[in-house]
Amino acid sequence: MNPSSNSLQRGAAMIVSLIMLVLVTLLVITALNLGSSNFKAVSNSQFRDEAIAAANAAIQTRIGLPFNANGVAVEIPIDVNRDGASQTVVVTPRCISASIADAVDPSSLSLPPEMSAAATWNTVWDIEAVVTDAATGASVTINAGVRVLLSQVERDAACPDV
Repeated sequence: MNPSSNSLQRGAAMIVSLIMLVLVTLLVITALNLGSSNFKAVSNSQFRDEAIAAANAAIQTRIGLPFNANGVAVEIPIDVNRDGASQTVVVTPRCISASIADAVDPSSLSLPPEMSAAATWNTVWDIEAVVTDAATGASVTINAGVRVLLSQVERDAACPDV
């Protein structure tokens, strides 16, 4: 009787150890999946933050250029983290409204010679910046509004339909 009860115990130990091995394997696989999911979430968050910074930098760059083309997209390369790899930001300014400036604002008292107070236009622009990640195709769109004083000639060229 001893030998048969001994062999039954050895079989039970093997089954218990196989079950434990399967449970430990499932635990390790679950931990790896959670780790890779967290890594992807952090990477996406980092891309989003860098893309927003690049879009804002591109908008600031575009504001410094002349407002003479309504709806014409410009590609501006921006290297946010200075690693040598630039993100291309597509910036599109759109003239929303234009109204004759009744009185020149105090910040605009020193107008260039080609602009007189009587022929100065307050123009409001919506500047859209789109950053797209080449690897994943994810994109971020940022909009900013800006008011620009334009002369009659500049207004006619930049905002003809408004």
